[in-house]
Amino acid sequence: MGHLLRTERARPVHRFLILLCLGLAALGLDATAGADGPARAWTNARILPIDGEAIDGGTLIVRDGRIEAVGPDDAVVIPADAERIDATGRTIMPGLICTHSHIGGIGGADASAPMQPDVRIHDSINVRDSGFMRARAGGLTCLNIMPGSGHLLSGQTVSVKLRAAHTIDDLLIHDVDGRMMGGIKMANGTNPQDDPPFPGTRGKAAAIVRSEFIRALAYRDRIARADGDAAKMPQRDLRMEALVEVLDGTRVVHHHTHRHDDIMTVLRLSKEFGFRVVLHHISEGWMVAEEIAAAGAPCSVILVDSPGGKLEAMHLSYETGRILEDAGVLVAFHTDDWITDSRLFLRMAALAVRAGMSRDGALRALTINGARILELDDRTGSLVAGKDADFIILDGDPLSVYTKVLETFVEGERVFDRADPDDRLYATGGDGAGHDQDPYFCCYDEGNMR
Repeated sequence: MGHLLRTERARPVHRFLILLCLGLAALGLDATAGADGPARAWTNARILPIDGEAIDGGTLIVRDGRIEAVGPDDAVVIPADAERIDATGRTIMPGLICTHSHIGGIGGADASAPMQPDVRIHDSINVRDSGFMRARAGGLTCLNIMPGSGHLLSGQTVSVKLRAAHTIDDLLIHDVDGRMMGGIKMANGTNPQDDPPFPGTRGKAAAIVRSEFIRALAYRDRIARADGDAAKMPQRDLRMEALVEVLDGTRVVHHHTHRHDDIMTVLRLSKEFGFRVVLHHISEGWMVAEEIAAAGAPCSVILVDSPGGKLEAMHLSYETGRILEDAGVLVAFHTDDWITDSRLFLRMAALAVRAGMSRDGALRALTINGARILELDDRTGSLVAGKDADFIILDGDPLSVYTKVLETFVEGERVFDRADPDDRLYATGGDGAGHDQDPYFCCYDEGNMR
């Protein structure tokens, strides 16, 4: 694909610039002085900054991968060196954020145990999977990629930016300490129920989870008692290390759950062990909205559970977004791609608005709320000066079924262009658009759903 080749050709130059900046820093010189590249200014656009009112006739200025300015045309000073792009008739908004995706041909835990916190999903992501291009075609710029829900705990998730990529390292997002960002995936309900060693009932599922967290508490206590003495330290245990991160609050739990009683079990376990949790799917979340709000648990909601066929999702409601919004819950939407194709993500907000959710709330659920859930809202999710230049250009209102994503930008780099025939293929489908991977399902095994 052309976007991959362009990135590979540019990489040696980027490496040279990085080395140059490091060398100047070592000499005590200002590596940024005079290093700014030319700006680009999109003018005459309808801009939806999300953190602020819509701007009719607005300008967005981007330089070196970041937003330099955004505002009404008559209030923004365009630099003399800027490339001007007339965006008359176009809508510009932040890139979309999916808090629950399975693209990349991923596979997490196996059949050896119901809880496998040592599994790291980034070890199984194929960045050449066509799902990434379909996501860019749908306007997505940031994802939480997760293993499936056929386990009580199926592994560690990873937050990625949909940059043009050569390897998985090109997509990863790191925090200020250089730590790869992501959470951990858990599930309850019918998905993880199976023959031993998997639980056969909901009660047994909760018992297994409690037992593992109690083990993690003991492991953490042994480390604390060792007080840095290597001779007293317990043998390193990758499973326990990941659970200790959950207990310490440095790794958030992303929890698949549908029925209202399963939701309450998750909230009960979260309170018992003090871990932070994001509730995912919550088909019956509308039944216990006040309890969710009281627990302060954000929700990642899906409004179209297709192909579906799951009894515990039978009470799924388009009104969930409205009800949770009214209760004061932080709501984001997700695709669960392949369950909902990433190219149709904008429709999630449209369906929620049709069922009574506020327009602003629905647009925030596609953007800044997802960024908050992934702890990336200081970098992305809204069009604010200083944030990463993650944005999309549309040919109409984002909630119209007739609107198309024309261009997608990640950190100022265009990663999808509908005018390019190679890119348009992934937006419209057809021969060659999905040739590389079979769909991955959490409970799909040799052609049989379980």
